[in-house]
Amino acid sequence: MRKLVPALLLLCAWAIAENPRTLAIRNAKIVTVSGPVIDKGTVVVRNGLIEAVGENLAVPAGAWVIDGEGMTVYPGLIDSLSTVGIPSLAPPPAGRGGRGQTTTTPAPPPSPATAPATAAAPVTPAKGPEDRPATTSWILAANEIDPSDHRIESVRSAGFTTTVTFPARAIFGGQGSIIDLASAERAGEMVVVPAVGQYLAVSRGGGMFGGFGAGFPNALMGYIAYIRQIYLDAEHYKLLKEAYAHSPRGMERPPYDRALEGVLESKRILLPANRVVEMDRMLRFAAELQQPVILYGMREAYRPEAAPLLKKYGSPVLVSMHWSEAPRDPDPEAYRTMRSLENIDQGPAAPGLLQKAGVPFALYSDGLDQPRELQRAVKKAIDAGLARQDAIRALTLSPAEIYGVADRMGSIEAGKIANLVVTKGDLFDDHTQIEMIFVDGKQYKPAPEPPAGGGRGATEEPGVSQ
Repeated sequence: MRKLVPALLLLCAWAIAENPRTLAIRNAKIVTVSGPVIDKGTVVVRNGLIEAVGENLAVPAGAWVIDGEGMTVYPGLIDSLSTVGIPSLAPPPAGRGGRGQTTTTPAPPPSPATAPATAAAPVTPAKGPEDRPATTSWILAANEIDPSDHRIESVRSAGFTTTVTFPARAIFGGQGSIIDLASAERAGEMVVVPAVGQYLAVSRGGGMFGGFGAGFPNALMGYIAYIRQIYLDAEHYKLLKEAYAHSPRGMERPPYDRALEGVLESKRILLPANRVVEMDRMLRFAAELQQPVILYGMREAYRPEAAPLLKKYGSPVLVSMHWSEAPRDPDPEAYRTMRSLENIDQGPAAPGLLQKAGVPFALYSDGLDQPRELQRAVKKAIDAGLARQDAIRALTLSPAEIYGVADRMGSIEAGKIANLVVTKGDLFDDHTQIEMIFVDGKQYKPAPEPPAGGGRGATEEPGVSQ
């Protein structure tokens, strides 16, 4: 027993040294995002929160001190639209296809803005609109999170400490949750905000959900009609519930409808839009539904008419970083439209143009989950005109503002969650090395990357298809 006690004390000391309750990173360059850059300062973290940040700060007694000389500290990156944490929605490691592609690589399971998701339940004939076979609005991503998803470590190694994860399985896919990418035994420990909005998919994929006669909806008009009817039903359901709650005596109680409950509980909706005509259509549609909206996709937001339109409505947008690319082995006989060539050439310029126009936006990975490809995607936007500080903001404070959580994350400020990325070199530079990542104040080292060339194959037109 006497021999066991020192061993236990040594183990506890090691655990505390690995993830101490109080730590300080000093003599580092600190990019706060919300304020000026501190050329040489200190960040103090206590109990998973940022206690203090600034120059000439006193280090608390007993704190674990990290010498940040030659290093830069950034807020942890936030992926504003993701399926990370839900393994069943992870794309396979093979090449990533999708509609509009010219490669022969098989398409993966759907990810946000890539393809309409196949229904989780078997396809059965619907008894009527009340079956709502393409609606899983009641599903909450927080209840689907699996800490064993291998992508958690992968994207964390790229500097992402937070994702806004959505259960993207149907037209009404379900409600997204904000999760921190800490290693946890219980998924609940990862959840920051359980419900932030309803994911909607709109596509001409056709006949994938079954139930509505012969494959309805199988065209854009059908999808819009379907969504419109759901909201009409939800409004009627709400009025019935209110009437019954006010005066239940003598009134037949309305039956519980989980699909409509999920719709009514949603704080906002996310709608897909790539082309300018789609942006206009979806913004008008959201206004008709009287729902706060975030558009995602933005494949052609580089076009001159896009930014004025988006600024007119004032709704925030999420820009996919899965830029259109020419296939690696193109078919010389394949027809290439001018639009697809323009998307390949000018797509990465969209974030810079939106920034100059004052359109609120954030970047999202759209299925990219390897550090190398994520860094390459951001670098493309920077090379196409997005200022480096704006790129950092579009992956930190901007998504936090869009989802209403800027009071707890997105910048390095006292009182916020201690989600940090420590690098040698400027973030997104080709030779920059991520030294460590902190999630909820816990330290992580980046995982080794897979060999070069092991990523997904390039596709010409990833993203939303309408």
